[in-house]
Amino acid sequence: MRVVSVNLGRAAVVDHTDAKGGLTGIGKKPVPGPVHVSAPGPKGVGASGLTGDAVCDLRHHGGDHQAVYAYAREDLDWWEGELDRELPPGLFGENLTTSGMDLTGARLGERWRVGSGGLVLEVASARIPCRTFQGALGERGWVKRFTAAARPGAYLRVVQEGPVSPGDRVEVVHRPDHDVTVELWFRAFTTDRSLLPRTREAGAAMAPQWHEMALAHAEKYGQ
Repeated sequence: MRVVSVNLGRAAVVDHTDAKGGLTGIGKKPVPGPVHVSAPGPKGVGASGLTGDAVCDLRHHGGDHQAVYAYAREDLDWWEGELDRELPPGLFGENLTTSGMDLTGARLGERWRVGSGGLVLEVASARIPCRTFQGALGERGWVKRFTAAARPGAYLRVVQEGPVSPGDRVEVVHRPDHDVTVELWFRAFTTDRSLLPRTREAGAAMAPQWHEMALAHAEKYGQ
């Protein structure tokens, strides 16, 4: 299990985003590294956890529970077959393109040691697609299609800061005993709301706003 590519984005003006000023940092490109990774701060204030990476819409992106976005090279390869086009690292807006890791099956609260510089990351949620993502990829109906495939990649929070570089080894150092995977979480908050009560088992690994949504659903339906 390793990091194939470390990808950073620069702010650019586009017409396919709801962000203020039309700015987005979704267009990420591979860099040689090392890149320092640290906790960016709470939602609405903190941006990306990677030094030099632009996050422009702080309402929906960035913050401690979305500090780093990882997407598997294996899933990009699968989408290449589906879309019949090349998908280079960073095109999905991911900071880390990984290899040899089942991100869809990773559990919220699962912790990874990355490289030898002390960096520890924790799985916090899945990526929910938006209009900016669809516009950047240029695929009609992309939000619906990406959601149906349920290969969302993982948002990570920073437990211990440190550097990351292409080629760094990734080691799972903690795996919780609940069954709230990235896939289950994604389906719960997109296509199957009946799964929402189960997501609470992830505890503090899940951002407060998602806890509140799951709790509200449980109270409404007596679950």
